[in-house]
Amino acid sequence: MTLDRCEGLVESARALAVGEVTARALVERTLARIEATQTGLNAFRIVRAEAALAEADAADRELASKSSHKPLLGVPVAVKDDMDVAGEPTAFGCCGEFPPVAEDGEAVRRLRAAGAVIVGKTNTCEFGQWPFTEGPAFGATRNPWSTDHTPGGSSGGSAAAVAAGLVPAALGSDGAGSVRIPAAWTHLVGIKPQRGRISTWPRGESFQGITVNGTLARTVADAALLLDAASGNHPQDPHRPPALEVARAVGRDPGRLRIALSLTPPFTAVPARLLPEVRTRVVELAERLAALGHVVEEADPPYGQIGLTFVPRATAGIAERVSEAPFPALLDRRTRGAARLGRLLGGAPLRAARRAESVLHRRIGAFFTSYDVVLAPTTAAPPPRIGALLELSGFATDRAMIAACPYAWPWNVLGWPGVNVPAGFTPDGLPVGAQLLGPANSEPLLVQVAAQLEAELRWAEKWPSPPLPERSAAA
Repeated sequence: MTLDRCEGLVESARALAVGEVTARALVERTLARIEATQTGLNAFRIVRAEAALAEADAADRELASKSSHKPLLGVPVAVKDDMDVAGEPTAFGCCGEFPPVAEDGEAVRRLRAAGAVIVGKTNTCEFGQWPFTEGPAFGATRNPWSTDHTPGGSSGGSAAAVAAGLVPAALGSDGAGSVRIPAAWTHLVGIKPQRGRISTWPRGESFQGITVNGTLARTVADAALLLDAASGNHPQDPHRPPALEVARAVGRDPGRLRIALSLTPPFTAVPARLLPEVRTRVVELAERLAALGHVVEEADPPYGQIGLTFVPRATAGIAERVSEAPFPALLDRRTRGAARLGRLLGGAPLRAARRAESVLHRRIGAFFTSYDVVLAPTTAAPPPRIGALLELSGFATDRAMIAACPYAWPWNVLGWPGVNVPAGFTPDGLPVGAQLLGPANSEPLLVQVAAQLEAELRWAEKWPSPPLPERSAAA
């Protein structure tokens, strides 16, 4: 293992278990990579250097005892800065000095119980609203494949950290594609699981249930292993899907599947067009799936007016966050505008939007009597340049966001699983992705298909070049 890039999650866990490397050595190398790239990439809001080294030493003692069977014992990982880590603030992309929280959130608690070392908290845009990771609170997080471009958002810090090889995997959260979009734009696997699979506690629901926690990694096996380690519920969680062991699905033959290639964006009030350079890559994936023996045909889920149910939930969720913000005057003007709309929609429109979910489940669920999996673009466009959306008005930001990212958010309304897989690169060398979408609790099937594609395309062998931006490059 070199300083330049970390090994994957599965390989790091194996090397630790057999004594090829110590947890302290792994964490020291991770911290050195983070420090060497923080000026250039700016992936982290908080680096827990001293605490992580202490946790690594404790893991080494446990490893030496040969009595532990924790799947991630001593492995360094990162989490997004919307998740509580005891002793650290949770700023969620906002300006201001936030107090440290007293307890780990449930997802972080479960990672620790699996033995993981939390090396830091990664950058995210303000309250996770946008598909870019920039803001006055921390600056701009940059894409390792092209530092002039965003890694996406809102889990852009986690995506940048994994894509650059700083950490083997990281947790993010996905409320309208915020795991899948940055995964697509940084050449990663990103799993948005079933609602409730990974707890969002201390919030039973995040953003009225549209936001879930998910995983980002370079390989399907790594993303699935982290998903299993973080999965589970707090006793007070309102959503408690049946337990699954997703990592066991990696490498299993899914059989001959019926796959719907869905290229038409769901209806929104703003025009959205799939750019040819993205369409080409997604169609190539569809052709690869057909060559693997699956039946692939163009068909779109019956989305209808699903967007009318998304807006009340998203904006009401923002209004809730703004009402709790300790420094409301420091919030982005677009955040305050979204919160005003959320307060207007927070009564009858929100209740109607929540009731509509069961109708959507039945209608779109019926589509899965004809098809097993949907293959769709994750985004309609490659990643935009840093700053392209930062200073826009709220309306202009919404238009630009919907035009670039019209495909991911319906699965947040449904609460069902989706997996981004790397689809290749545009002629300009920018990564794009495609998403595999399924009905409730279909993570094992989606992971099987993703692993089939990975075995063919070997996307984890491709790295950004140069692998790590130099400090002077950002000066």
